[in-house]
Amino acid sequence: MSDPVSVTRDGHRTFFKWHRGRRRAADPVFTGRRILEGMALGASVEVDLVIHGGNGFAVLHDHEEIGRETTGTGPSRALDAARMRALHLRGNDGQPIADHVMLLEDVCALLRDTPPAPSALLQLDFKENQGQLDAATIAAFNAAVTPVAASMILSSGEAHSVRALAANTPGLHIGHDPCHQGAIERLMQSRDFPGFVAGAVADAPRAEMIYLAYPLVLAAADAGFDIVAAFQAGGRRVDAYTVKSADAGTLPVVQRLLALRVDQITTDDPEGLAALIEASP
Repeated sequence: MSDPVSVTRDGHRTFFKWHRGRRRAADPVFTGRRILEGMALGASVEVDLVIHGGNGFAVLHDHEEIGRETTGTGPSRALDAARMRALHLRGNDGQPIADHVMLLEDVCALLRDTPPAPSALLQLDFKENQGQLDAATIAAFNAAVTPVAASMILSSGEAHSVRALAANTPGLHIGHDPCHQGAIERLMQSRDFPGFVAGAVADAPRAEMIYLAYPLVLAAADAGFDIVAAFQAGGRRVDAYTVKSADAGTLPVVQRLLALRVDQITTDDPEGLAALIEASP
C-alpha cells in the first residue's frame, strides 16, 4: 500500500498534510477518528478554528454561516459551547453524519489521551482575525492548547493573531501564511519575489513553516525564482497548498512541487496522491 504520510524524491522527503482531517477525498472533514489515525501514522493534519459564542473555539472553517458544514445555522458566534457541541457535521453530500462538531478542547483531549507519532503535528488554522480576539478568548486558547502544544502548530493569514494566541502558550509551533489580503495579486504585478520572502519572514520571525498557495510556488519558478529554496535558506520549511484531488490533471503539478523540494503538500486525498505518485513513471 502507498504511504499516505510522505514520499521521498531524490533524497528529499516531502510530507502529505491531511487537509481538514481527510485521508481520502470521500472522507468527511474534521472527524476525530481521522485526526487520530493520521497523527498516529506520523502525518500532519490540518483543522480550522473559528470563535464560538462562549469565547472559545470550534473546529470549523466557516464562521459567518455554519450551515454548510453543520446541522446548525447562522454565525459561529451565535452558539455557546454546549449548543455547538450538540451539532452534527455534514458529509460531502450535505447530509448529517454521526460525528459532532468538536471544540478546540475536545481535539486537545484526543491528543492528550492518544499521543501522536513524534513527526506528526496538528495544524490549527485560525480563520478569523485579531479584531475578534479578546482576553477571555485568548485565555481559553492558552488553557486548551498548553498541555499538548508540542504536537501543534498554529497558523493564520494574519501574523498578529498568531502572536496574540501564542504569546502565553509555551512549546507551540508557529506557522505563517503570507498569501492572503491581496498579497498574491500584488506579487504577480510587482514580481518582487525576494521582497515577498523578506516580508513574510519579517512579519512572522518565529514561523517554522511557511504556507504558500501552490500556484504562487509554480509562478515564481516560471519567473526563474526558487521561492521554496529561498525560504529554506532562512531555516523555514515550506508547505504548498491545496492539491484537492489525485488525478492525471494534478500529477504534473505535484511532480513539479516535488522537484522544487517542498517540505509538505496539503491535499484532500493524501492516500490517492501517494498511490498516483507511486504509479507514475
